[in-house]
Amino acid sequence: MTDIADRLHGLLRDLHEVRHPEREPRNRLPQLSRLRRWQSARLGRSFGSLRDHPRYGGAAEFFLSDLYSAEDTTWRDRDLARVLPTMLRWLPNGVLGSLSDALELDLISVRCDLAMAEHLSAGEIDVGAYAQAYRASVDADQRLRQIALIGNVGRELEAIVRKPFVLGVLKLARGPARGAGFGELQTFLERGFSAFRAMGPADEFLTRITVGETVAMQRLLAAHPDPFGFELRA
Repeated sequence: MTDIADRLHGLLRDLHEVRHPEREPRNRLPQLSRLRRWQSARLGRSFGSLRDHPRYGGAAEFFLSDLYSAEDTTWRDRDLARVLPTMLRWLPNGVLGSLSDALELDLISVRCDLAMAEHLSAGEIDVGAYAQAYRASVDADQRLRQIALIGNVGRELEAIVRKPFVLGVLKLARGPARGAGFGELQTFLERGFSAFRAMGPADEFLTRITVGETVAMQRLLAAHPDPFGFELRA
């Protein structure tokens, strides 16, 4: 098995373990779903101008609603695990590397959410409670890696959508994927490709996200009273 195959299998295994409520009891914490909804709303507010931008809107929606979603995405891990042998045969290493970075980003996000949920008391979440839980649970190296992966995945997607071969394979896979029960995964992949293909150059888009999240992290760690520039409750 190649290094990239080993990495993909390992990430899917780790995601299965970390999402499993029997193996990871923190998935049962009542504040976990509320935390994810709060973070989704916060990201939407922080980067609302990108959502409204005529060129960046589709990519911003994909990042905020698909790559980081408050909804249950265990179906994506399950479908990827089932279709991975076929992907390893047909897709080039560059595409597989992008997929592995996206899975690592997902894994870090899940682990950070679980750690934060332990430090949130029951009831309403506001910026102050969020910031306190963030500092109490933070693994700064992992948070920095999380931000770096956002940039990596975005740049890799930008490069991939320029390859006619990959887009052709994706279109050819539409019927078989749906017939085999992978329709939701196929739609997810097509949304990502369409959004980034329509956007064109992604440098400014990705810089605004990664710089914005780096500044927010620094302000959270410094106990700034208004780390995001607004008050938000959930």
